[in-house]
Amino acid sequence: MVRCVIVKDSEVIAEGYHMKYGSNHAEINALEDLNKNNNISEAEFRQLTLYCTLEPCCHHGKTGPCTDAIIKSGIKKVVIGIKDPNPKVSGSGIKQLEDNGIEVLFGFFEEELIELNKHFFFKNTYNRPYIAVKIASSADGMSHRKDNTFTWITSEQSRDNVQIVRAGFDAILTGGNTLRNDNPRMNARVDFEVNQPQKILLTSQEINKESNFFKSGDVIINRSSDLNKVITELSNTEINSILVEAGPNLVNAFLDNDLVDEIIIYKSNITLGDEGVSWFENKTIESLGFDLKSSFKINDDSKETYLKTP
Repeated sequence: MVRCVIVKDSEVIAEGYHMKYGSNHAEINALEDLNKNNNISEAEFRQLTLYCTLEPCCHHGKTGPCTDAIIKSGIKKVVIGIKDPNPKVSGSGIKQLEDNGIEVLFGFFEEELIELNKHFFFKNTYNRPYIAVKIASSADGMSHRKDNTFTWITSEQSRDNVQIVRAGFDAILTGGNTLRNDNPRMNARVDFEVNQPQKILLTSQEINKESNFFKSGDVIINRSSDLNKVITELSNTEINSILVEAGPNLVNAFLDNDLVDEIIIYKSNITLGDEGVSWFENKTIESLGFDLKSSFKINDDSKETYLKTP
């Protein structure tokens, strides 16, 4: 998520943001906005300042280099919030601007900007996608009934909130048992434009491809039982973040392999007792190595977000 504004005499005269993966970057949109809505002479361009939250790219990817467009525009001052952690950029964009006579200032609000794009920064720091686990739990920590009879544990409002969470991830990963037992769609059903998450299925068995999971979007099927190998393979893709929505066996396998960075729990006030299957047996989230970051109510449910203890 990147934004750019162009300023003349302390007034914002053009702006742009990165609207969608694969589309123009923020700087290009801001320059187009400038040319469309302002009558700026070549001499005046030299008096403008371009502000952007992330270092402009200097390589060919889905789009061309933003640095080339900035240099060509004639703008002579650029203020950058934070360097791009992508090794393809990471200071090279700044150097290219400076080598072409542009004054560059950088390093502002870095903590906030890392949080804004935490999945992107995580991937480029640790060389694997950021992985969150989302679960729905009864009040006594159960996942579902032992007889596998399907009933919603949490409220409709909580399930609506899940859609927004899904929209914030590049991929959703689940297992074959979840598909067979629940027949989920696992797409982001939201009322705003979104890049639908890539669906990933881990299963060693054959699966019914007529199920809801396959009805929208491509599905990556991986039959390996080695989670570290699976994540290594996904690390070589453009996926920066994965939301795991699965049953206790697969969720605990991710935890046992130290592959979870965040746990999101939607907890209802329903108890299942002896009829239920426990998420974490007798373990607490804290004993698994996570700290509570936030907690709030959704009707009679609660949503708790835990982050891995530093």
